[in-house]
Amino acid sequence: MNAETAPIVFRPMRPDDYPAMIGLMRRAPGVSVREADTPEGLGRFLARNPGLGFVAERDGRLVGCLMAGHDGRRGHLHHLTVDAGCRRRGLALALVERCLAALEREGIHKTHIDVYRDNAPGNGFWQAAGWTRRDDTHRFSIVRGGGENA
Repeated sequence: MNAETAPIVFRPMRPDDYPAMIGLMRRAPGVSVREADTPEGLGRFLARNPGLGFVAERDGRLVGCLMAGHDGRRGHLHHLTVDAGCRRRGLALALVERCLAALEREGIHKTHIDVYRDNAPGNGFWQAAGWTRRDDTHRFSIVRGGGENA
């Protein structure tokens, strides 16, 4: 069995996935890596949201990831990324479904994701997956400490 036909294995995300995840994210157009995306930041996120983020592996190599968390009321997805060689095979949808099912087990039934307006492939993916683009809200942010890319 070669790398192209090896099965995809899904599992919960772990802090030690950081090096492979950050590499995958940096190679993906439309995915923003921020100052908060550190090994410590991932560790804190996973500790606050155990069992909600997932990775996909093929032959022991990370080929997809999606972080999910919630505030007790609403879920939020972060950094959906699939390796370029594995796209258009349902991998992204499978990661999304795992995260949404995990959020539902936590009692979370509404989930959001932020997508840059100029990320045409990302916007197309979410629309095709049945998500509704919101035009009735605005996101406001403030950075207190850290750099402008916090």
